[in-house]
Amino acid sequence: MSQVVTRIAPSPTGSMHIGTARTALFNWLYARGRNGKFYIRIEDTDRKRSTPEATEVILNGLNWLGLDYDDEIVSQFERAPRHIEIAHTLLKNGKAYKCFSTSDEIQEFKDAARKKGTSTLFKSPWRDADPSTHPNSSYVIRIKSPENGETIVKDEVQGEVTFKNNQLDDMVLLRSDGSPVYMLAVVVDDYDMGVTHVIRGDDHLNNAARQNLIYRAMEWQLPIYAHIPLIHGEDGKKLSKRHGATSIEEYQQIGYPSSAMRNYLARLGWSHGDQEFFTDLQALEWFDLKGIRKSAARFDLKKLQNLSGQHINATDDAALLHEIHKFLSSNNKQVLSDEKIKLLKDAFYCLKNNVKTFSELIDKASFIFLDIPIPMSPEARSFIDEYSIEMLKTLTPQLHNVTWSRGDLEQVCNDCAESFGVKFGKLASPLRAVLSGQTRTPSVFDMMLVLGRDETIARLENAEGY
Repeated sequence: MSQVVTRIAPSPTGSMHIGTARTALFNWLYARGRNGKFYIRIEDTDRKRSTPEATEVILNGLNWLGLDYDDEIVSQFERAPRHIEIAHTLLKNGKAYKCFSTSDEIQEFKDAARKKGTSTLFKSPWRDADPSTHPNSSYVIRIKSPENGETIVKDEVQGEVTFKNNQLDDMVLLRSDGSPVYMLAVVVDDYDMGVTHVIRGDDHLNNAARQNLIYRAMEWQLPIYAHIPLIHGEDGKKLSKRHGATSIEEYQQIGYPSSAMRNYLARLGWSHGDQEFFTDLQALEWFDLKGIRKSAARFDLKKLQNLSGQHINATDDAALLHEIHKFLSSNNKQVLSDEKIKLLKDAFYCLKNNVKTFSELIDKASFIFLDIPIPMSPEARSFIDEYSIEMLKTLTPQLHNVTWSRGDLEQVCNDCAESFGVKFGKLASPLRAVLSGQTRTPSVFDMMLVLGRDETIARLENAEGY
C-alpha cells in the first residue's frame, strides 16, 4: 500500500469550528497512526471573506490541539493557473465544452421546467454544438457528465452510495471570467498533493459524486472517501451558539486541556469499544475508519468536562505548567513570577483533583497569587471576630517551632482548638480566611504546606483586625 496522505482544507472566513477541528483530528490520527503525511490546504478562493487573520486563527487552533502538519501550507487561490490548465485539458480532450448560455436563458429554462413539472436540471444546448456555431461572446466551461447509468461513491463510512447520472448536471469548471470553481480546484489540489484518503463531513457526500466526474475524465485514481457525520447539540439539532461555545479558541480560553479536547473530539462519532478516556498514543494506535459511526454525533459538555478533569489529574506537573502558561497567554493574563510558578507547581498535588478546567484550577490556586495584605471576601470576613482572632493569636507563636509537616500541623491546630474548648472546624474557617481571603479553598493544611512557614505566619500576623 502507498503512503497514506490526508489533508484538512478549511476556508479562512472565521473562527475554527468544532466540526473543522474534529475533521482535522481524524485526518491527523489516520495519517500519523500509519506513518503517513498530513497536509493543510487553505481554501481561500473567496477573496472577499478570506483573510490572513482568519488563517492565523485556524493555524493557532491546530497548534493548540497539537496537530502538526507536513511541508508548507497550500493556498488554493495561488494554484488557480493549475486549475485552469486542467479545465482546458478536459476541453481539449472532449471531456468538457464551452457553454454560451446566459444566466437569463438558464433561468428561463428552469422557470419553464417548473411550470411543466419537469426536471430543472439545466441541459445546455451547447454540449454537442459544432464549434463553427460558437458566438463571439463570453462562455463558461462545463464538464460533460454521463447522461445514463449510475455513479457509485464507495465510502468507508457511508458504504456504497449510488447517484443516477441523469441527476448530475454538467457542472461549471471555469466561470465566464476564466476563474476556476471550487469543485474543480478541490479535485486538482487533492490529486497534485497525492491525497489518498479524503476524510471530511458527510455534507460533502453529494460533492463526491460530482468530483468523481473530474477524476474519471482525467483518468486519475480516485481517493478513498470517508464522509463523517456532522456534530449536533444535545437536542439533536445542528451544533450552534445556542448550545454553547462552538469554536476551538473558546474552549482554549475557557481552560480545557488540549489533550482532553483531542480525546473528546476523537470520541465524537468514533469509538474503540467502550473506552472513553485514552492517551494520544492509544488514539494513534486504535483510530480507524471502520470505527466511525454513520449517525450524527452529539456534543455533550458534561462528558467533555469529565474527560477534562481526568486529563488534568493525569498530566505530569511539567506539562501541566506548560499548558497553564498557554491558557493564561490565550486570555491575556499576567505572566506569573518565578516565585509564584514554583508555588503553583508545589501545589499541583492539591489542586489537580476535582477541577474540570485550568480556569477552575487557577481559581483554586488563588491563595498562591496573593500578596500581603490579603484581600478578604465578605463571606470570609464574616468568620473574623474577637473570638477567632484570639484563637489565631494563640496559634501563631506555636507555628514558629513546629515541624512543617502535615501531621504536625494538624496536631498543633487541633490542640489549639481543643484549648479553647471547640472542634477544629471553629479554627479552620478563620484560618482559611486569613490565608486565602476566601471560604472555598484547598485544605488549610495544604495551603500552609505550599505557602511555607514564613508566608503562613506573615499572613496570620498581618490579617486585618489582628
